[in-house]
Amino acid sequence: MQGYSTDPERNQTQIEEDYPILKSFLAGSLSGTFSTILFQPLDLIKTRLQSKVNLHLDNPRNGTLGIIIHIIKKENVSGLWRGMTPSITRVVPSVGLYFSSLHWLKHTLQLKDPLTPTEAMLLGITARSMAGALLIPITVVKTRFESDVYKYSSVGEALKLIYRHEGARGLCIGLVPTLLRDAPYSGLYLTFYTQLKNVVSETDLLGSKPSPPIHFSCGVLAGILASIITHPADVIKTKMQLYPNEFRGVRNTVLRIYHKYGMMEYFKGIVPRMLRRTLVTAMAWTIYEEVTKSIGLN
Repeated sequence: MQGYSTDPERNQTQIEEDYPILKSFLAGSLSGTFSTILFQPLDLIKTRLQSKVNLHLDNPRNGTLGIIIHIIKKENVSGLWRGMTPSITRVVPSVGLYFSSLHWLKHTLQLKDPLTPTEAMLLGITARSMAGALLIPITVVKTRFESDVYKYSSVGEALKLIYRHEGARGLCIGLVPTLLRDAPYSGLYLTFYTQLKNVVSETDLLGSKPSPPIHFSCGVLAGILASIITHPADVIKTKMQLYPNEFRGVRNTVLRIYHKYGMMEYFKGIVPRMLRRTLVTAMAWTIYEEVTKSIGLN
């Protein structure tokens, strides 16, 4: 193993050369932390909209505004951040793994910027699948915390109770729709994001190199498109993770949702999810781009 000298500047340069994946993980985790804390209420509202207690659209309490008012009355404003612990527990390593996987895959496959649409799609899908599969137990806990259907006091208690009553299967339930949601989302997002950035660069928009506002704007547009396409898989995932005894398997869940609630149920909660995923991902990429510049990660 190569040693380090007593020269701090030389050591810093050597760290940058030796640990690009670690730096990418830390940059991704930092970006995920800020965006998750800020937009957690949108994720909670989306989950509540998709739960059983909010099926009757004629009840004003079941709309977005009604849910917000109900949560504030019952749990105070802090209730809008319910599920923050499992969200942070999931998102921070997930985003870190995603960005570090992207970095590793790009360098392993020797891909150069700008990525082609196909390269961006495959990279996004592969990186998100790796992160999603590793963190599926925390995803289950996060969904149940936000739903108000389960009354867990901590992430550790939730993991123990799920394993005790549902076994290992309970900790991995909804993996397939989670991957069908996250992997295509990430692939589509990265494709749209890179292509939008390429358009900005090629047209020399604003007469300068891409800046944080440009990164954020490209991210917002990419997030809207990717969210709409992948939302039905999010509804399927939520139903399976909240009501495993009723919704068994992806095919059974798809058919049961359609026959019991109709086609529009596949798009329940799309507005808060679209806002949350779009803003979270756009902010995560903006912060990631700026942090990687500041720490010398190419």
